[in-house]
Amino acid sequence: MKEIEEYKKIERSIIKRFRKEIFGPFVRAIKTYDMIAPGDKIAVCISGGKDSMLLAKCMQEILRHGQMQFELVFLVMNPGYNDKNYQKIKENAEKLNVPITVFETQIFDTVKEIKDSPCYLCARMRRGYLYSKAKELGCNKIALGHHFDDVIETILMSILYGAEMKTMMPKVISQNFEDMELIRPLYFVKEEFIVKWAKYNNLDFIRCACRFTEKLETDEMSSKRLEMKKLIAELRKVYENVDINIMQSAHNVNLDTLIGYKKDGVNYEFLDLYNQRKSQRKEKFSNKQDKKE
Repeated sequence: MKEIEEYKKIERSIIKRFRKEIFGPFVRAIKTYDMIAPGDKIAVCISGGKDSMLLAKCMQEILRHGQMQFELVFLVMNPGYNDKNYQKIKENAEKLNVPITVFETQIFDTVKEIKDSPCYLCARMRRGYLYSKAKELGCNKIALGHHFDDVIETILMSILYGAEMKTMMPKVISQNFEDMELIRPLYFVKEEFIVKWAKYNNLDFIRCACRFTEKLETDEMSSKRLEMKKLIAELRKVYENVDINIMQSAHNVNLDTLIGYKKDGVNYEFLDLYNQRKSQRKEKFSNKQDKKE
Protein backbone atom coordinates (compact mmCIF):
# COMPACT_ATOMS: atom_id res chain seq x y z
CA MET A 1 0.00 0.00 0.00
CA LYS A 2 2.87 2.34 0.81
CA GLU A 3 4.31 2.10 -2.74
CA ILE A 4 0.92 2.89 -4.30
CA GLU A 5 0.52 5.96 -2.10
CA GLU A 6 4.01 7.14 -3.04
CA TYR A 7 3.56 7.07 -6.81
CA LYS A 8 0.13 8.69 -6.52
CA LYS A 9 1.68 11.48 -4.45
CA ILE A 10 4.29 11.96 -7.17
CA GLU A 11 1.57 12.08 -9.82
CA ARG A 12 -0.44 14.63 -7.85
CA SER A 13 2.63 16.83 -7.52
CA ILE A 14 2.83 17.14 -11.32
CA ILE A 15 -0.77 18.29 -11.81
CA LYS A 16 -1.11 20.20 -8.52
CA ARG A 17 2.15 21.51 -7.01
CA PHE A 18 3.97 21.92 -10.37
CA ARG A 19 1.00 22.49 -12.65
CA LYS A 20 2.11 25.99 -13.70
CA GLU A 21 5.81 25.11 -14.09
CA ILE A 22 5.61 21.59 -15.56
CA PHE A 23 2.23 20.21 -16.57
CA GLY A 24 0.96 23.47 -18.10
CA PRO A 25 4.01 24.01 -20.36
CA PHE A 26 3.98 20.28 -21.22
CA VAL A 27 0.36 20.44 -22.43
CA ARG A 28 1.02 23.75 -24.20
CA ALA A 29 3.90 22.27 -26.21
CA ILE A 30 1.78 19.30 -27.28
CA LYS A 31 -1.04 21.61 -28.42
CA THR A 32 1.20 24.25 -29.99
CA TYR A 33 3.09 21.79 -32.16
CA ASP A 34 0.31 19.23 -32.67
CA MET A 35 2.41 16.42 -31.22
CA ILE A 36 -0.27 13.84 -30.45
CA ALA A 37 -3.13 12.67 -32.65
CA PRO A 38 -5.96 10.22 -31.94
CA GLY A 39 -4.84 6.66 -32.62
CA ASP A 40 -1.13 7.34 -32.06
CA LYS A 41 1.01 4.69 -30.42
CA ILE A 42 3.93 6.49 -28.81
CA ALA A 43 7.13 4.98 -27.46
CA VAL A 44 8.26 7.13 -24.52
CA CYS A 45 12.02 6.62 -24.49
CA ILE A 46 13.44 6.38 -20.97
CA SER A 47 17.16 6.77 -20.36
CA GLY A 48 16.80 6.66 -16.59
CA GLY A 49 17.49 10.35 -16.00
CA LYS A 50 15.15 12.89 -14.41
CA ASP A 51 13.93 14.30 -17.75
CA SER A 52 12.78 11.07 -19.36
CA MET A 53 11.22 9.80 -16.12
CA LEU A 54 9.24 13.01 -15.74
CA LEU A 55 8.20 12.76 -19.37
CA ALA A 56 6.88 9.25 -18.74
CA LYS A 57 4.72 10.48 -15.84
CA CYS A 58 3.45 13.49 -17.80
CA MET A 59 2.48 11.26 -20.72
CA GLN A 60 0.60 8.97 -18.34
CA GLU A 61 -1.25 11.98 -16.92
CA ILE A 62 -2.31 13.43 -20.27
CA LEU A 63 -3.48 10.00 -21.40
CA ARG A 64 -5.51 9.66 -18.20
CA HIS A 65 -6.96 13.17 -18.13
CA GLY A 66 -6.76 14.27 -21.78
CA GLN A 67 -9.36 14.23 -24.54
CA MET A 68 -7.59 11.97 -27.05
CA GLN A 69 -7.33 8.21 -27.25
CA PHE A 70 -3.81 6.96 -27.92
CA GLU A 71 -1.41 4.30 -26.64
CA LEU A 72 1.87 4.48 -24.76
CA VAL A 73 4.86 2.16 -24.56
CA PHE A 74 7.61 3.01 -22.09
CA LEU A 75 10.79 1.94 -23.83
CA VAL A 76 14.10 1.44 -22.05
CA MET A 77 17.14 0.58 -24.11
CA ASN A 78 20.05 -0.96 -22.19
CA PRO A 79 23.12 0.02 -24.23
CA GLY A 80 25.44 -1.65 -21.72
CA TYR A 81 24.75 0.04 -18.37
CA ASN A 82 26.68 -1.17 -15.36
CA ASP A 83 24.57 -3.22 -12.94
CA LYS A 84 24.16 -0.36 -10.48
CA ASN A 85 22.69 2.04 -13.02
CA TYR A 86 20.55 -0.64 -14.66
CA GLN A 87 19.02 -1.61 -11.31
CA LYS A 88 18.44 2.06 -10.47
CA ILE A 89 16.41 2.54 -13.64
CA LYS A 90 14.25 -0.50 -12.91
CA GLU A 91 13.76 0.52 -9.27
CA ASN A 92 12.68 4.04 -10.23
CA ALA A 93 10.31 2.74 -12.90
CA GLU A 94 8.65 0.51 -10.31
CA LYS A 95 8.56 3.31 -7.75
CA LEU A 96 6.90 5.64 -10.26
CA ASN A 97 4.52 2.96 -11.55
CA VAL A 98 5.90 3.13 -15.10
CA PRO A 99 5.58 -0.27 -16.85
CA ILE A 100 8.81 -0.35 -18.86
CA THR A 101 9.71 -2.51 -21.84
CA VAL A 102 13.45 -3.19 -21.87
CA PHE A 103 15.59 -4.29 -24.79
CA GLU A 104 19.33 -4.88 -24.97
CA THR A 105 22.01 -3.45 -27.28
CA GLN A 106 25.81 -3.34 -27.17
CA ILE A 107 26.28 0.31 -28.08
CA PHE A 108 28.72 1.11 -25.26
CA ASP A 109 30.98 -1.76 -26.36
CA THR A 110 30.82 -0.50 -29.95
CA VAL A 111 31.85 3.09 -29.20
CA LYS A 112 34.26 2.57 -26.28
CA GLU A 113 37.33 2.36 -28.54
CA ILE A 114 36.40 5.44 -30.57
CA LYS A 115 38.46 8.49 -29.61
CA ASP A 116 36.86 11.17 -31.77
CA SER A 117 33.26 12.13 -30.97
CA PRO A 118 32.11 8.92 -29.24
CA CYS A 119 29.12 10.77 -27.79
CA TYR A 120 27.92 11.83 -31.25
CA LEU A 121 28.12 8.28 -32.60
CA CYS A 122 26.51 6.87 -29.46
CA ALA A 123 23.58 9.31 -29.74
CA ARG A 124 23.01 8.43 -33.40
CA MET A 125 23.11 4.71 -32.69
CA ARG A 126 20.74 5.05 -29.75
CA ARG A 127 18.25 6.99 -31.87
CA GLY A 128 18.36 4.36 -34.59
CA TYR A 129 17.81 1.48 -32.17
CA LEU A 130 14.94 3.32 -30.47
CA TYR A 131 13.20 4.02 -33.79
CA SER A 132 13.68 0.42 -34.88
CA LYS A 133 12.33 -1.12 -31.65
CA ALA A 134 9.42 1.33 -31.48
CA LYS A 135 8.42 0.49 -35.04
CA GLU A 136 8.70 -3.21 -34.24
CA LEU A 137 6.24 -2.66 -31.36
CA GLY A 138 3.76 -0.95 -33.68
CA CYS A 139 4.50 2.63 -32.64
CA ASN A 140 4.36 5.55 -35.04
CA LYS A 141 6.15 8.05 -32.77
CA ILE A 142 8.94 8.18 -30.22
CA ALA A 143 8.96 10.79 -27.44
CA LEU A 144 12.22 12.12 -26.02
CA GLY A 145 12.81 14.08 -22.81
CA HIS A 146 14.57 17.16 -24.19
CA HIS A 147 13.43 20.28 -22.35
CA PHE A 148 13.46 24.08 -22.72
CA ASP A 149 17.08 24.45 -21.60
CA ASP A 150 18.25 21.82 -24.11
CA VAL A 151 16.62 23.88 -26.85
CA ILE A 152 18.16 27.25 -26.00
CA GLU A 153 21.56 25.69 -25.32
CA THR A 154 21.43 24.08 -28.77
CA ILE A 155 20.63 27.43 -30.37
CA LEU A 156 23.63 29.10 -28.72
CA MET A 157 25.95 26.17 -29.44
CA SER A 158 25.04 26.24 -33.12
CA ILE A 159 25.83 29.97 -33.30
CA LEU A 160 29.01 30.03 -31.20
CA TYR A 161 30.56 26.70 -32.22
CA GLY A 162 28.81 25.67 -35.42
CA ALA A 163 28.72 29.09 -37.13
CA GLU A 164 25.08 28.53 -38.08
CA MET A 165 21.63 29.28 -36.72
CA LYS A 166 19.60 26.18 -36.02
CA THR A 167 17.58 24.77 -33.19
CA MET A 168 16.30 21.54 -31.70
CA MET A 169 12.92 21.01 -33.36
CA PRO A 170 9.79 20.16 -31.32
CA LYS A 171 9.01 17.30 -33.68
CA VAL A 172 10.83 15.63 -36.56
CA ILE A 173 9.86 13.30 -39.40
CA SER A 174 12.24 10.34 -39.48
CA GLN A 175 14.34 10.17 -42.64
CA ASN A 176 15.23 6.50 -42.21
CA PHE A 177 12.09 4.92 -40.72
CA GLU A 178 8.90 5.13 -42.74
CA ASP A 179 5.86 6.70 -41.03
CA MET A 180 7.83 7.43 -37.85
CA GLU A 181 8.08 10.77 -36.04
CA LEU A 182 9.98 12.10 -33.04
CA ILE A 183 8.30 14.45 -30.54
CA ARG A 184 9.66 16.48 -27.61
CA PRO A 185 6.72 17.19 -25.24
CA LEU A 186 8.89 18.86 -22.56
CA TYR A 187 9.88 21.55 -25.09
CA PHE A 188 8.58 24.41 -22.89
CA VAL A 189 9.48 22.92 -19.49
CA LYS A 190 12.48 24.52 -17.79
CA GLU A 191 15.12 22.25 -16.27
CA GLU A 192 15.10 24.08 -12.93
CA PHE A 193 11.54 22.91 -12.30
CA ILE A 194 12.37 19.32 -13.26
CA VAL A 195 15.11 19.43 -10.63
CA LYS A 196 12.69 20.93 -8.08
CA TRP A 197 10.09 18.25 -8.86
CA ALA A 198 12.64 15.49 -8.29
CA LYS A 199 13.80 17.04 -5.00
CA TYR A 200 10.25 17.67 -3.83
CA ASN A 201 9.49 13.96 -4.23
CA ASN A 202 12.88 12.77 -2.92
CA LEU A 203 13.66 11.10 -6.24
CA ASP A 204 17.18 10.11 -7.21
CA PHE A 205 17.87 9.40 -10.89
CA ILE A 206 20.96 8.33 -12.80
CA ARG A 207 22.88 10.95 -14.76
CA CYS A 208 24.99 10.10 -17.80
CA ALA A 209 25.66 6.36 -17.45
CA CYS A 210 28.11 6.08 -20.33
CA ARG A 211 31.23 4.02 -19.60
CA PHE A 212 33.30 6.64 -21.37
CA THR A 213 32.26 9.50 -19.06
CA GLU A 214 32.39 7.26 -15.99
CA LYS A 215 36.17 7.27 -16.40
CA LEU A 216 36.41 10.99 -17.10
CA GLU A 217 35.08 12.90 -14.11
CA THR A 218 35.95 16.22 -15.74
CA ASP A 219 34.28 15.42 -19.05
CA GLU A 220 31.01 17.13 -18.18
CA MET A 221 32.85 20.13 -16.78
CA SER A 222 34.51 20.66 -20.12
CA SER A 223 31.45 20.03 -22.23
CA LYS A 224 30.19 22.77 -24.48
CA ARG A 225 26.66 22.26 -23.24
CA LEU A 226 27.74 23.04 -19.68
CA GLU A 227 29.52 26.13 -20.99
CA MET A 228 26.19 27.23 -22.49
CA LYS A 229 24.42 26.65 -19.17
CA LYS A 230 26.95 28.88 -17.42
CA LEU A 231 26.75 31.53 -20.13
CA ILE A 232 22.95 31.67 -19.97
CA ALA A 233 23.09 31.88 -16.16
CA GLU A 234 25.43 34.88 -16.42
CA LEU A 235 23.25 36.57 -19.04
CA ARG A 236 20.18 36.02 -16.87
CA LYS A 237 21.84 38.12 -14.14
CA VAL A 238 21.70 41.05 -16.54
CA TYR A 239 18.28 40.30 -18.02
CA GLU A 240 16.11 37.65 -16.36
CA ASN A 241 14.10 36.83 -19.49
CA VAL A 242 17.09 36.27 -21.73
CA ASP A 243 16.39 32.53 -21.99
CA ILE A 244 12.83 33.20 -23.17
CA ASN A 245 14.14 35.65 -25.77
CA ILE A 246 16.61 33.05 -27.06
CA MET A 247 13.71 30.64 -27.53
CA GLN A 248 11.54 33.31 -29.17
CA SER A 249 14.33 34.21 -31.58
CA ALA A 250 13.92 30.77 -33.17
CA HIS A 251 10.23 31.55 -33.72
CA ASN A 252 10.78 35.06 -35.07
CA VAL A 253 13.47 34.67 -37.73
CA ASN A 254 13.34 37.59 -40.18
CA LEU A 255 14.60 36.21 -43.49
CA ASP A 256 14.67 39.72 -45.00
CA THR A 257 17.55 40.64 -42.71
CA LEU A 258 19.72 37.53 -43.00
CA ILE A 259 22.98 37.50 -44.98
CA GLY A 260 22.27 33.95 -46.07
CA TYR A 261 20.14 30.94 -45.20
CA LYS A 262 19.51 27.37 -46.25
CA LYS A 263 16.13 25.86 -47.08
CA ASP A 264 15.53 22.29 -48.26
CA GLY A 265 19.26 21.88 -48.84
CA VAL A 266 19.50 24.97 -51.07
CA ASN A 267 21.68 27.94 -50.05
CA TYR A 268 20.22 31.43 -50.51
CA GLU A 269 22.67 34.32 -50.49
CA PHE A 270 21.98 37.93 -49.58
CA LEU A 271 23.33 39.40 -52.82
CA ASP A 272 21.31 37.05 -55.01
CA LEU A 273 18.12 38.09 -53.29
CA TYR A 274 19.21 41.73 -53.14
CA ASN A 275 19.83 41.93 -56.88
CA GLN A 276 16.55 40.14 -57.56
CA ARG A 277 14.66 42.67 -55.43
CA LYS A 278 16.55 45.52 -57.07
CA SER A 279 15.47 44.28 -60.51
CA GLN A 280 11.88 43.87 -59.34
CA ARG A 281 11.84 47.37 -57.94
CA LYS A 282 13.28 48.81 -61.16
CA GLU A 283 10.64 46.99 -63.18
CA LYS A 284 7.91 48.22 -60.84
CA PHE A 285 8.88 51.87 -61.23
CA SER A 286 9.33 51.42 -64.97
CA ASN A 287 5.76 50.10 -65.26
CA LYS A 288 4.46 53.06 -63.26
CA GLN A 289 6.25 55.44 -65.57
CA ASP A 290 4.81 53.74 -68.65
CA LYS A 291 1.31 54.09 -67.24
CA LYS A 292 1.80 57.81 -66.67
CA GLU A 293 2.93 58.30 -70.23
